[in-house]
Amino acid sequence: MEILGILIPVSLGLGGLGLLAFIWAMKTRQFEDPDGDANRILTKDWDDKPRP
Repeated sequence: MEILGILIPVSLGLGGLGLLAFIWAMKTRQFEDPDGDANRILTKDWDDKPRP
């Protein structure tokens, strides 16, 4: 039972860290184009030119 005194704050801290990471990702527009890469993979157009 003494271990709960350690596990509960650690789990709350990790949950808060995950929430902060999610908020940061939303503010930096990480999820702006969720379908872009998925649609580009399925196209039949070949682009053999290397991107700069």
